[in-house]
Amino acid sequence: QVQLVESGGGLVQAGDSLRLSCAASGRTFSRYTMGWFRQAPGKVREFVATISSSSGGTTYANSVKGRFTISRDDAGNTVYVFLQMDSLKPEDTAVYYCAARGINTAAYDYWGQGTQVTVSS
Repeated sequence: QVQLVESGGGLVQAGDSLRLSCAASGRTFSRYTMGWFRQAPGKVREFVATISSSSGGTTYANSVKGRFTISRDDAGNTVYVFLQMDSLKPEDTAVYYCAARGINTAAYDYWGQGTQVTVSS
């Protein structure tokens, strides 16, 4: 049974930090590229950050570059993916989703249910 479970969301003030976690199990997710996406009210879901399975290379949306850091822990059967979010802004308010993309595929195959992040001004 595939599961991606996000946690760590909450209500914070502008300038604060949050660390989101995603626990991925049920597949060999150590071989998957993992990503974070977000969806704000009334907006389409957008890319936030990814981390590859092999080199651990990372990519970020311009809007979060320099403030957010993605990382992963592949040590056990459950793969953990983290999103450290610093210097949060009200425009970072959204539901944040963890997702997994297999080797040689363009689309993300698995998604979590999301965790709410609300940043007050």
